[in-house]
Amino acid sequence: MTAGPQEPAGRDEWRVSHDEREAVVEQLNRAAAEGRIDLGELDTRLGLALNAKTYADLAPLTADLPPDVPVNQEPLVLRGGMNGLTRSGPWEVSGRIVVYGGMGAVKLDFTQAECRLPEIQIEAEGQMGGVTIVIPDGWAAETSRMTEGLGGFRDKTTSQRLPRTPLVRLSGTGGAGGVVIRHPNSWERRKQRRLEAR
Repeated sequence: MTAGPQEPAGRDEWRVSHDEREAVVEQLNRAAAEGRIDLGELDTRLGLALNAKTYADLAPLTADLPPDVPVNQEPLVLRGGMNGLTRSGPWEVSGRIVVYGGMGAVKLDFTQAECRLPEIQIEAEGQMGGVTIVIPDGWAAETSRMTEGLGGFRDKTTSQRLPRTPLVRLSGTGGAGGVVIRHPNSWERRKQRRLEAR
């Protein structure tokens, strides 16, 4: 009797690199210097970080620590206008983004974006056309400062955040068109796989 094909490992089961362990060690040391964790807890977490094998081992070690926040950075302002606007493909992410749905709607797609920031602040105003924000699997969103407006607000993301990925802090209002934040859908995943196969 032969075993069937194995399911591919989820992201939590992926092996971490030396650089990823070191990034967590640096974050823990900063947290201790700021008084966020005491020295005993620092020693415990450092030991776990240095011996971590998977993302699931690393993620809990910094889950209760705030990321660095971009300071005094000019926001990237995106407006849907009459015809709509899509920001997708490879693009350099700003730490602060203000997006207005306008009449034509805005789609903000981070799945191929270049981003090394620990945090992204987005202020979204759905207006008439609405705003859709797509973030990669492994990114997390904090949306407690969003209000629904007439069009509503929907957060379809998961809370699982992988190490060294940004936290998206979303504020604003759904307006008449609504605001949605989500991970890629099946069509977008297929499109991404085709691009990666080229």
